[in-house]
Amino acid sequence: MAIPRRSQLISALVTTLVLAIIGGVAVFVLTRPSSDGDDRVTPFVPTAADPDPSMRIPGVVRHFYQGGHVGPGKRVRYQFSPPMGGRHDAVWAVCTGIVYPRAIRSENAVHSMEHGATWVTYDPARVNAAGVAVLAAKVRGRDHLLMSPYPGLDRPVSIQSWGHQLKVDSPSDPRIDHFITATKQNPQKNVYPEQPTFRAHPEVGGTCAANGVFDVADPPAFEPPPLPADAVPDA
Repeated sequence: MAIPRRSQLISALVTTLVLAIIGGVAVFVLTRPSSDGDDRVTPFVPTAADPDPSMRIPGVVRHFYQGGHVGPGKRVRYQFSPPMGGRHDAVWAVCTGIVYPRAIRSENAVHSMEHGATWVTYDPARVNAAGVAVLAAKVRGRDHLLMSPYPGLDRPVSIQSWGHQLKVDSPSDPRIDHFITATKQNPQKNVYPEQPTFRAHPEVGGTCAANGVFDVADPPAFEPPPLPADAVPDA
């Protein structure tokens, strides 16, 4: 018995719609930026029982910082490059998933990390446009993340959160996603064995929004060495 033409058209439309949905889901899964709900990174979500899962990521360096502000325009003599904590400017760099096209002043970025942000940096001489796009997809539009070039890095990519840093050779290294999940807005205590009551970030949950002083379109520029004679220690 022949199938009526109307039924054939409906069947064809349903098949096309199903295939389009399947294809759309596949594209979404393959191209979406990593998130804290992603099965690949869920084991690195901080908990009271595992307050600092970043220390299970090979290559992570940890250092305890108390923090504190310095005067306007003051430079800080940071122990690590890029810095991953310590004294900093009173104005934070806006960190609402901003991808800065040029290098920004470290003292402002460190204040962002005090609020719980994770800062993604890369050496523009070592990471090409495709690599920058891979990193930007992990950052853009996600609160408490920021990204900027950082000239002169000793590795192509460096990711830092307060008191934690990871350097890798490839923007596609899966440890980047693990580190972001483990450190961004980590509210847990017992992260630093030497300071068991200290939280992972001194002001975790502090805002990353525009503050009326830090201009996202024209941020304070990166200041390369040498440091001035009046630079202050980072701790």
